[in-house]
Amino acid sequence: MPSDFIVGTVDQRFKEGFGVFIVRNDDGMYVLRAVCTHLGCTPNWLEAENKFKCPCHGSGFYRSGINYEGPAPRPLERYRIVLADDGQILIDKTKIFAQEKGEWSSPESFLKA
Repeated sequence: MPSDFIVGTVDQRFKEGFGVFIVRNDDGMYVLRAVCTHLGCTPNWLEAENKFKCPCHGSGFYRSGINYEGPAPRPLERYRIVLADDGQILIDKTKIFAQEKGEWSSPESFLKA
């Protein structure tokens, strides 16, 4: 449920098991695929620095997933996120949204709070 996630945080509880970061902000939430767009390593969320950092080659990504340092050629990807009838969050990893293709504007790439 959305209430299980704290506004202003990057939730890492599903990083290892499912390869996702869940980000909650004032407007809602989105799911970032935990795969660096450079060579596929798993980035880490560095809370103190407010960024994702790839341990392999140093790519850095803002909380939004936008790349800004290192060799990563594009932002992290988002997965489809929707609210089920029972109020549970559903993440569909078969549907990927790429920012550079304008897909982050899709209503299924962001769950409004």
